[in-house]
Amino acid sequence: MEHSGDAFRQEALSQIDFREICENLYDGIHVTDGTGTIIFINQAYTRTTGIKPEDLLGRKVSEVEQEGKLYKGAVTDTVLAQRRRVNSVATIFPLNKEVLVTGTPVFAPDGSIKMVVTNTRDFPELKRLEQQLLTLTEERQKADEELAYLRQQQTGGKQMYYHSAAMRQVVELIHTVAPTDVTVLITGESGTGKELIANEIYQNSTRRGKPFIKVNCAAIPAELLESELFGYEEGAFTGARRSGKSGMFELANTGVILLDEIGDMPLPLQAKLLRVLQQREIMRIGGSKTIQLDLRVIASTNLDLQEQVRAGRFREDLYYRLNVVPIELKPLRERKEDIPYLVERFCADFSKKYGKDTRISAAGMDLLQSYRWPGNIRELENMLERIVVTNSGGIITRDVVYSALNPDGSHSHLNPAAGGTLRQQVFAFEREVILQAVEREGSLRKAAKALGVDHSTLVKKYRHFQQDNSGPDER
Repeated sequence: MEHSGDAFRQEALSQIDFREICENLYDGIHVTDGTGTIIFINQAYTRTTGIKPEDLLGRKVSEVEQEGKLYKGAVTDTVLAQRRRVNSVATIFPLNKEVLVTGTPVFAPDGSIKMVVTNTRDFPELKRLEQQLLTLTEERQKADEELAYLRQQQTGGKQMYYHSAAMRQVVELIHTVAPTDVTVLITGESGTGKELIANEIYQNSTRRGKPFIKVNCAAIPAELLESELFGYEEGAFTGARRSGKSGMFELANTGVILLDEIGDMPLPLQAKLLRVLQQREIMRIGGSKTIQLDLRVIASTNLDLQEQVRAGRFREDLYYRLNVVPIELKPLRERKEDIPYLVERFCADFSKKYGKDTRISAAGMDLLQSYRWPGNIRELENMLERIVVTNSGGIITRDVVYSALNPDGSHSHLNPAAGGTLRQQVFAFEREVILQAVEREGSLRKAAKALGVDHSTLVKKYRHFQQDNSGPDER
């Protein structure tokens, strides 16, 4: 079989016309024998240099160069002397241009140089290729910068502002688990800042700068969620792209994926997600091969997943896979110490954004702290932006805050006594009337006069209201 292979190679070589090959090369070819006598140039050489075969053939390279009419900077003599490949820049006199020449020795069996083959490349073509490479490099750099910017936008520019012990514990836990690849489950009511916590984990992780893909499982229709998460192959279903499509898990590879509102994921998909968590691999819809993944999973939900498990709407095994490190965010009404810090920061940010100089009055802040905030931090942020934009004065009064919190006059969530005993509700109403009067009149004495009560009585009640936001003791 080996002899047969040698015979085939010899037969193939006998059919190759090397002259024909040289005549069809893009580079100019200039060949000398072992003495430096020119024995061949191809058509590309004449095209590149303007030098015709009759000007060179049969002459020594050194002779042509010494004549000083056709070129200088030839490499043949250097190759013959150093017995190695040599690069140089030669000048072509007829066209007054420079070319890149590379001379390569061809050795005989006895070790002598049989030929020197020189490639001649036109600098304009090299410049074009260089410029093309430079353009591609610049485009790649621009794309990398745009990608970095989009990733920065993805994580947002928001910072966490807090003072409560509950949030300090959360932040300590974030800094502990962020550098690891452990799966984290973030729970809390809508608007408590679950996505902000996920951003903090990503920013403090070893995967920062790599993909960070966020998927809202409740926002994508159930029939589309599987293809969005896992991708699909060509022809997987009617309407599928001809080239197929990568899913969110593939896009997040080497980085982090946030599965927001995981409690709304359909049960059939929960089984596939369990496989991702257990084996770190997926299979596209319509595919036949698995795709290995290297990613970190963060999940979040505003639902009680344990209750969902008991109701049969969430897989128990998936719950335990996700709940490796649970992070629970308390609602804003349970960490009111954070409200002044959040209000101050939001007012500063929105004042800067809209060219305002806005501050919340002490009475206005008091009312903000007495509100129950069913929409949590998101509701607080949106309300403050609205107030800053629409407020004409520099100080946001209690009346302005009251109107913003109670646009329909329902008093819903306006104080913790709503729905309480008669005594609690009377206390809350009296407190509201007195605090509004003090802010409106500008002093306790004027407020007492406006309300028709004794000054000392009003001072006593006012101080009591400032110390107690919960209502009277019913004991």
